[in-house]
Amino acid sequence: MRVNRILLSSALIVVALVIQVSVLARLHLPGAVPDLLLLTVLGLALVYGHVGGALVGFAAGLLADLAPPADHAAGRYALVLCVIGYLAGLAKPENGRLKSATGPMVVVVAAAIGTTLLYAGVGALVGDTAARHVGLGSLLFTAALYDLLLAPFVVPGIMALARRAENDPLAETNAAAKSADISSGWLSSGTGLKIGGQRGGLGSLKTKARTRTARVGRIKGVKRL
Repeated sequence: MRVNRILLSSALIVVALVIQVSVLARLHLPGAVPDLLLLTVLGLALVYGHVGGALVGFAAGLLADLAPPADHAAGRYALVLCVIGYLAGLAKPENGRLKSATGPMVVVVAAAIGTTLLYAGVGALVGDTAARHVGLGSLLFTAALYDLLLAPFVVPGIMALARRAENDPLAETNAAAKSADISSGWLSSGTGLKIGGQRGGLGSLKTKARTRTARVGRIKGVKRL
């Protein structure tokens, strides 16, 4: 990942985690808790693609596993968000622009349900049965509902910031310089002429022309005599 991607992703993940732990988790809503961290990962994955989404998801999940008041095994949420980030990155538009909001909303609902199922499944493997006492059906419904209501205020902004960070003027300048080098190399290889040797070539042509002119002058002088 590029440096600008790492810096932006780290800042957004930290801010999302702080807001989720200090604000959203204290709302005491029925069922699940709005997952701002998940929405942040989705917004970045839709811009960075499946590889970037997997890396961002793993880092965000690992930070959530280690940050208090986490009461589950470390690496559990990191695995879940890594898989979700990878799958969400597969839905990245080819040209980087979204034609409508339907696609991202579908991704949000699928990610909310998938995150809840994966988290509960991994918890069942390690012996955590907390989801059974709360009710998996209510968790799925409330997680999808809360994330869907929060997504329009989070995902577009995250995607806009990520796209703006991708438009690095230094990278564009370097790309233009590389294209200029490639163009000059293509011209020199295609024509068989070297840019540095063009002056020498013109000089040799002028010398040959002068020699021919002198020869013609001599011949004409001989004929006149």
